[in-house]
Amino acid sequence: MQFARSVFRIAGLYGLAVLVPLYFLEKYYGQEFPPAITHPEHFYGFVGVAVSWQIAFLLIAQDPARYRLFMLPAILEKATYGIAVVVLFALQRVPVPVLTFGIIDLLWGLLFVVAYRKTRPTSSVRPA
Repeated sequence: MQFARSVFRIAGLYGLAVLVPLYFLEKYYGQEFPPAITHPEHFYGFVGVAVSWQIAFLLIAQDPARYRLFMLPAILEKATYGIAVVVLFALQRVPVPVLTFGIIDLLWGLLFVVAYRKTRPTSSVRPA
């Protein structure tokens, strides 16, 4: 249980540290990784959804057994971004720094799988 708590807590804090600054870096991001952002709603939508997931990771860390099933979409969240970035890099559509973050997400996803497997589900007693 401690493994899952640690993994999800660290993942959530790391994710917030990486993602929250993006709210203030739209112009910089567009300059460093051209072309400029033409649909800011997509950029901020991505950041908002990703930040929301970091909060979910912190909640899972509070009681991994209770929130064990939420680990499954958490794994999917990490896999979808990581796999997409690897494919886009292979097609030469994203630079190495983006690939780095995609690989980091895949590693978090792997840790989430381990946490899921190590966490025993709670026995849920349903009221009659």
